[in-house]
Amino acid sequence: MAETLEIGQMAPAFAAQNQRGELISSESLRGKIVVLYFYPKDDTPGCTTEGQEFSALYPKFQALGAEVLGVSRDSVASHDKFACKYSFPFSLLSDPDETLCKAYDVIKEKKNYGKVYMGIERSTFIIDAEGKLAYAESKVKAAGHAEKILAEVQKLAK
Repeated sequence: MAETLEIGQMAPAFAAQNQRGELISSESLRGKIVVLYFYPKDDTPGCTTEGQEFSALYPKFQALGAEVLGVSRDSVASHDKFACKYSFPFSLLSDPDETLCKAYDVIKEKKNYGKVYMGIERSTFIIDAEGKLAYAESKVKAAGHAEKILAEVQKLAK
């Protein structure tokens, strides 16, 4: 179980494979602003909307020195298929054992059609260039979220 994450503290370190099987780590991204967004499942309506919106705004994130990373429990192969289908220009990190999900405390009890299960609560974290947590939001609504996060990154990049 993760400790409560607080703005200003060092963000939990991470290292995970992206859709191309490359290892992406928090250490390799030091010096950049990192947008780490957790989503429930590849190629589902909300997750596709969120990914497409981040994809459309990706050049603006990059211009601010920010990197966008999507995270779910899906496999590298699933991420590859999802990223290719929608031409996502950023990495999707595979977290099948929930290491990142637990570190960022995004595994929550969910209900769907009366069924109760543990799943990823759509959440986004912004990590500053020094590796500190600068922004956190949970229970995210997919549509319009990327635009809101871009505004937060613009504040940080000033």
